[in-house]
Amino acid sequence: MIRLLLADDQPLIRAAFTALLDSEPDLTVVAAARDGAEAVDLARAHHPDVALLDIRMPGLDGIAATRRIAGDPALVGVHVVILTNYALDEYVFAALRAGAAGFLVKDVEPAELLHGVRVVARGDALLAPSVTRRLIEQFAATPPGPAAPPALDALTDRERQVLALVATGMSNDEIARHLTISHLTAKTHVSRAMTKLRARDRAQLVVLAYETGLVVPRSART
Repeated sequence: MIRLLLADDQPLIRAAFTALLDSEPDLTVVAAARDGAEAVDLARAHHPDVALLDIRMPGLDGIAATRRIAGDPALVGVHVVILTNYALDEYVFAALRAGAAGFLVKDVEPAELLHGVRVVARGDALLAPSVTRRLIEQFAATPPGPAAPPALDALTDRERQVLALVATGMSNDEIARHLTISHLTAKTHVSRAMTKLRARDRAQLVVLAYETGLVVPRSART
């Protein structure tokens, strides 16, 4: 059973999302919050697997709440998904850096929402294509770092290669096929990279790959 926390300042949205999520046999909403501060308190009380947080809430917003959840060692198993009204939300990149595992727009199709929750619950990143494009554009506008920054020194050559593929959006299965290795080996390389770089999830690996200059967006190469 995947345990969920939902945070949104609009009662109708909380009710609609709760009804949809609770209708699935493997999902259950254990708590619902009206703002970011309450979301953090409920996360500490219930330890959900996934926290769905509205990015804009009164008082403590979704980014600040994400930062508190991601920074709490007791909540290391809580994966945050940010809910936005617009795919090009100006705070998308900031929330990723704060520790969000992914994003969904509020008008997402129900099936996509359910799939996204399950994806994040198993530890994968959830970045809608429109959000991914904005993320890459943000990196493209920022001068890349050195080719082999100290942050990546702990990685083996294979782990760097795998990290670069993660940054392109590849799943473990796709990485395995690309490198002609087993799924388990690909998963092991990803896990070791996460451990060495102290990344909470794949979304943070994507951020690190671009921030360190390991991967450079095409638009920045021209």
